[in-house]
Amino acid sequence: MRFDYFYKTRLPIEGSWPLDAQYDVFISAYNLSDRIKVVFDKCQAPLKLWLIFPQYQFNESEYPVSGEVFYSSQMEESEYLNEFFEKYAESLTGKRLCIDITGFMRPHLLFLIKLLQYYGLLKFDVIYSEPVRYQKKDDTKFSAGPVTLVRSIAGFEGEPNNESSNDILLLGIGYDHELLKQVAEHKDFANIVTLWGFPSLRADMYQESVVRASKAPEAAFPTGRGKQRYYAPVNDPFSTAERIHEVVQTESLKKPITNLYLSPLSTKAQALGFALYYLYAKNNASSIVFPFANGYEQETSIGTAEIWKYSIELPAWTI
Repeated sequence: MRFDYFYKTRLPIEGSWPLDAQYDVFISAYNLSDRIKVVFDKCQAPLKLWLIFPQYQFNESEYPVSGEVFYSSQMEESEYLNEFFEKYAESLTGKRLCIDITGFMRPHLLFLIKLLQYYGLLKFDVIYSEPVRYQKKDDTKFSAGPVTLVRSIAGFEGEPNNESSNDILLLGIGYDHELLKQVAEHKDFANIVTLWGFPSLRADMYQESVVRASKAPEAAFPTGRGKQRYYAPVNDPFSTAERIHEVVQTESLKKPITNLYLSPLSTKAQALGFALYYLYAKNNASSIVFPFANGYEQETSIGTAEIWKYSIELPAWTI
């Protein structure tokens, strides 16, 4: 499995975007971060859609005035996005599509990718914008309130083996130590392997993530087999998918993996990489698990440092 042929390019923050970054439909998830508004304003498309997630807890009076707004009170990712596709599937079919994943909930992002595959919308572009910095640096909180549930993301449940002698939990290490802790406790029977974001978005962000992760040492710095650290760039889903493939191969050579649990807790770009790996690997005994909270902070970052465009091609849907 190679992801080298996938294409990634940088888009300008100032000035117009090139012709290959103009679309029929543009989808973004709304929150108050500057970088999300910058991208929405710059992208040219006849149909521009805002998804308003109930987890951000916006009042209707706070909705954006530009673009078309879709809101559903459904908290579960499959219910929310199935409602969206009931309304907009026809508008997406056969169109040049771009999705800004920066403001997405990770479970909603992954299920959206799965739905696009199901509907045969296999080629599209994805945008991810990097912040200048997070608001409170290593003290930035992304989830608002406690984790209420750890489960597999819809569409990524897999078919677990009864044998569990060498289950692996691959944690994508992010800032939110409470999320790391909850997933590790939920899969406390699995051997933990960590995937750290390096190079990081900014020079100091790797150290900030280490500081935050150190508050959940049993997850981020486990003993035994899981003490092996792996690394992948936080702004490159293709390198992340490739790296996960290499990690799984390496761990399998030590001892065959019985069940593989993936948990993307770093950037949205890395979460996209987890989804790409899963869809291309087609390993039945694997799943993507996530710690769910009822609320998320409306604004966590300052400024726009980089804008990346990823050209995605998904494998065809198979039963």
